[in-house]
Amino acid sequence: MSASQVVLASWMEIATSAVHDEARQHAEEEALAALVDQYASTLYRVAFSVLRNPADAEDAVQETFLRVLRHRHTLGAVRDHRVWLIRIVWNIVLDRKRRTKTRPETDDIDELARVLPASGLTAEQHAAAAQHHARVLACVDQLPTKEREVLMLSAFEELSSVEIASALGVTESTVRSRLFRARNLMAGLLQHSRSIK
Repeated sequence: MSASQVVLASWMEIATSAVHDEARQHAEEEALAALVDQYASTLYRVAFSVLRNPADAEDAVQETFLRVLRHRHTLGAVRDHRVWLIRIVWNIVLDRKRRTKTRPETDDIDELARVLPASGLTAEQHAAAAQHHARVLACVDQLPTKEREVLMLSAFEELSSVEIASALGVTESTVRSRLFRARNLMAGLLQHSRSIK
């Protein structure tokens, strides 16, 4: 093989490698965009359930996707993107919560009610559903923190006990006992809420 053939072969190998790298990067960017489209509202609800501030919740979601962007080459190895993303945002919001050590004075449960799905309803049904959501969320807000966390992930995000345990870094039996307590407390709070209505 002549020197010019060696140079040409090396150049072609570099060009092919660059094309593959560009294609891989494009695929990673598309995968990330799909994750944002699919899970941004879920992550927002999780973040808001802890932070109780719309701007802080949005920041936490952005930080989540920035972390994912930094580790986008590992997306293919993740078995359950939803649980993985919830765990990331959960760690971010708990970190922020620990740093501030205070809870905002004005919890805006109306904002959480606004992002809950309610399609195909008449205006009257939508108003009644919004009132019911607000009443339920007010009761959820009265739960102890650990019970509130598992209930939010179970009821609103529809995670299984195994997924919640993974997201929170606790055992599945701990999740089940917290859910049991949360549901019992909620039943009492909702009954009390209906009786004073």
